[in-house]
Amino acid sequence: MSGATGREAAILVGVDLWRGPAGEASAEESLEELAVLATSAGAEVVSRTMQKREAAAAATLIGAGKVKEIAAEAEALQADAVIFDRDLTPTQLRNLEKALPCKVLDRTQLILDIFASRARTREGHMQVELAQLEYLLPRLTGRGAAMSRLGGGIGTRGPGETQLETDRRIIKARVKKIGEQLESVRSHRSVQRKQRQAVPLATVALVGYTNAGKSTLFNRMTSSTVLADAKMFATLDPTVRQIGLPSHRRALLSDTVGFISNLPTTLVKAFRATLEEVTEAALLLHLVDASSPRAAAQTAQVTKVLQEIGAESTPQILVLTKLDLLEPGVDLGALANRILADAGMGENPPRSIGVSARGGVNLDKLIELVDEALPVDRASRARFRFAMGDGGPRHLLHEYARVLSEKWSEDGCEVEADVPASVLERLRSYLL
Repeated sequence: MSGATGREAAILVGVDLWRGPAGEASAEESLEELAVLATSAGAEVVSRTMQKREAAAAATLIGAGKVKEIAAEAEALQADAVIFDRDLTPTQLRNLEKALPCKVLDRTQLILDIFASRARTREGHMQVELAQLEYLLPRLTGRGAAMSRLGGGIGTRGPGETQLETDRRIIKARVKKIGEQLESVRSHRSVQRKQRQAVPLATVALVGYTNAGKSTLFNRMTSSTVLADAKMFATLDPTVRQIGLPSHRRALLSDTVGFISNLPTTLVKAFRATLEEVTEAALLLHLVDASSPRAAAQTAQVTKVLQEIGAESTPQILVLTKLDLLEPGVDLGALANRILADAGMGENPPRSIGVSARGGVNLDKLIELVDEALPVDRASRARFRFAMGDGGPRHLLHEYARVLSEKWSEDGCEVEADVPASVLERLRSYLL
């Protein structure tokens, strides 16, 4: 039965494996994030419950008494799903489905469900399907007719009942085929990247926790119309646009999928082609929602994922977003230092700046910082002499360099400009 809003009613279950006071706080935060995920997936959270345990129960994750309590609550509330804030083993999932009167999902299934609803391109759909099938494959053994319950998360999105009832051999073949197709996508991206590097155009990648404001900032910096939504994982497929810098260099800005705590390894693997835009970038703009009480924890989680994909050494600029949601007069420098210190990044902190993409605050300063930080195609000052007929080379200089002065004479003109290294090489014969 649906909730009061017409959406599927869900009960959330958190498990705090006893690790002292810090563990309890972490479990509560994770359950709060699960609630946001469930809402983003289209569910209505009708109840939450937490159980503290020294160790997970092998059969049902939580204790038998707690299972009966949740079953009674699900009956009373007519819940459509019970969502666990931890990954369930095949045995735990099977036992819980027998004991509870509704669908049972774990954190990974919920995230996969959201990804399935957000994918827009063929590549995005392939990545989601690969992650879904790799997650479900070990859960096929002994499932029988009960496998139909895995046919969907919130809204029954996903591979579907018929796909899940297919035998392991066919599913493995499908996984292999999708993997090969994604490898082809990866090779194609590599070719595109090499072509871009030959220009050369440096890539600046936007990274950050999901819903940190990446797509909104991307749209403001590139005058694009990428979907910007308050829901988690509103953007899955990478989008790349060209931007101009004050030095008249060009750069590519890439909007990527948002990160999240406990991001399933199946997703990290499946979205490797997307995450390569991050690993190949010359500069990362690490966006942090300055208004979030969990800003430090989210910053630490993004740093952890960057380490996992081998991008931890890439130069960064910390961008505090959503300044319009902060109290007036907040010391942004102190706020950035506190976030970085709490996230374990205080020893060698990156440069930081606060912006409001929605209000357009400090966007010019951010682009100036990007221009200063980019190591690719550095600009230097030079003087050129062009004859009257050298319109093409002079136009190239005006297009890609910052012209400081022009002096015309009967023989032509002398131009002083700050010129990117790639343009300087092409116009070397005109140097004074």
